[in-house]
Amino acid sequence: MALGPEIYDSPAAGPDKGRRLFVYNGGFLRQKRLRRILQLSGYSIHLGLPRQGDAVAVWGNSPTAHRGLAVAAKRGAPVLRIEDAMLRSLFPGRAGELPLGLLIDSKAAHFDPSRPSDLETLLASHPLDDTALLNRARGCIARMIEAHLTKYTGFDANRPAPDPGYVLVIDQTRGDASVTASGADRSRFLEMLVFAQQENPGARIIIKTHPETTKGYRVGHFRPEDTNDQITLLTDPISPWALFEGAVGVYTVSSQMGFEAIFAGHKPRVFGQPFYAGWGLTDDEFPVQRRQRTLTRAQIFAAAMILYPTWYDPHRDQLCDLETAIETLAAQTRAWREDHNGWTASAMRLWKRRPLQRFFGAWSPVVFHDDPVRARKAGKPWMVWAGKAGSDHEGAIRVEDGFLRSRGLGADLVPPLSLVCDDLGIYYDPHQPSRLEKWIETRQKMRPDQQLHAERLIAALRTSGASKYNLGGAAGLEKIPKGYRILVPGQVEDDASIRTGAGAVSTNLALLQAVRAVHPNAVIVYKPHPDVEAGLRNGAVDATGLADVVLRHADPIAALTHVDEVWTMTSLLGFEALLRGIKVVTLGAPFYAGWGLTDDRGEVPTRRRAKVTLEGLVHATLIDYPRYFDPRTGSACSVEVVLERISDGDIPHPGVANRLLAKLQGALASRSHLWRRG
Repeated sequence: MALGPEIYDSPAAGPDKGRRLFVYNGGFLRQKRLRRILQLSGYSIHLGLPRQGDAVAVWGNSPTAHRGLAVAAKRGAPVLRIEDAMLRSLFPGRAGELPLGLLIDSKAAHFDPSRPSDLETLLASHPLDDTALLNRARGCIARMIEAHLTKYTGFDANRPAPDPGYVLVIDQTRGDASVTASGADRSRFLEMLVFAQQENPGARIIIKTHPETTKGYRVGHFRPEDTNDQITLLTDPISPWALFEGAVGVYTVSSQMGFEAIFAGHKPRVFGQPFYAGWGLTDDEFPVQRRQRTLTRAQIFAAAMILYPTWYDPHRDQLCDLETAIETLAAQTRAWREDHNGWTASAMRLWKRRPLQRFFGAWSPVVFHDDPVRARKAGKPWMVWAGKAGSDHEGAIRVEDGFLRSRGLGADLVPPLSLVCDDLGIYYDPHQPSRLEKWIETRQKMRPDQQLHAERLIAALRTSGASKYNLGGAAGLEKIPKGYRILVPGQVEDDASIRTGAGAVSTNLALLQAVRAVHPNAVIVYKPHPDVEAGLRNGAVDATGLADVVLRHADPIAALTHVDEVWTMTSLLGFEALLRGIKVVTLGAPFYAGWGLTDDRGEVPTRRRAKVTLEGLVHATLIDYPRYFDPRTGSACSVEVVLERISDGDIPHPGVANRLLAKLQGALASRSHLWRRG
């Protein structure tokens, strides 16, 4: 499945932009993504014969490459060798997947050792001594391992690897260009297998088949008859990073897995001449004599993954850096890994079902069963809307809106752009641990790249002014009197976060009274909750005599720039105030309380003992915990893409019918609430 629809609408999209590139392979004409990446790189695709100043493009050393090479030789045109980048997609291109990047080489195919490529030239001559570049490389390596990213990521990262202590022998597809370029064939693979046995006497040998072999697209070099009591074929789609962890040795001819094994701490035995051989990081059976430089892991990664490839961002339709490509693939991969087995969903209102289907049903449709017995019998992962979960939903994943939700109210039936799935509890209920709590604990310590990611996200949030609902409006801000200003955000009083986490102070009136009692001379600014103002939810209060200013129809984020302190029960506005460096006092137990960042005056769970930085809290809350959905491409995305969509207003909005349905829903909810009280 492709990563959503293509959105090629850049001003540079004209057919005659850039250097003319002549092609003789139908793939260049059929694949829009391929053409678009080349176009953004300064090339335009053409048919016919090149003239002076034009170039010829060929796909690696493919069977059709000879056509372009012959034309280029006859016309004296330079040749560009094009290949997929080394972080490609969920599945191989033969499955219809679109690439996230290309390798565009003006000298040779990167896998061809017969002559230096642009990549080899980088590895041999680039200083590769820039501290910032090498730090980026280390961060990207760690992120790829953390997210279990490789060229094809469509596997379950939780699938267990064999018991540790084995020797890993990596198979490749028959006819693979890098194998042929290394002069290898089946006999070379069998020779490698013999060496693996001789050099590791008595050890188990596991032969890892190639994903394209497993999918039936191509055959490999090893066969079932090559196995015995000590040698087994592993066809299960297990994460390479999990396999490396349990391996005592890695053997390869020219596989990309050999390159990745280097970053898992191995020094692979190499029986071909891949680009990563010859730099002091591999044990080479057939050395390339001209490669004499010794590189570090960070240096070879920086050249091969940061400087050499051309990466593409499908959400913004532009070229990008490796970090953006990693987060794009990580988001798509996370969605596939969590969704490809399908979901059964319970307690979902009718209007939510279509957005949930788009969010979770790209690979297998979501089936809605309100009967818990039927839902369990479906045999699929089971989700329930967190606020509707009861004792009969034991074992279901709790689903709730994320913290950068939309541009408009959930009660107005505006679909969410972020959702959280919690297998332990739910973030707003402090009575039991949640997955968010575990993420916050994990982020007590962060890698430099994670710290930088969180810092940049905080800066972007501050600049954009984005929040959960992003309603806009600045009415009343100019009327706030001078003095020590305290913002008091109102909440929906029957909201689940109040029912589970508010404590002794559980109404908007009680909250205002508590603030006034402690700060009799402060300027108290009360901001009613948008759902309450819209008449959709409960929580209206007469703030006369308690608040100096009531901000109606004003953007609460804009209000934060005018106050010195925020008092709240459990409102998300407290978290948004922390993002902007404002003191926060909590009277309940919101998810952000108890970590050393807030003045907590309610009962916070004693299990929250970790002391985290603001960056750690933000990374856990906005990067690790939620999933995000890009309404423009219809696919999973990173938090930064959703932040841009919200900031730009580039999201669909419900029509009048949805608004009327929301009003009816609110009226029915209010009547039900009154009936229960009676």
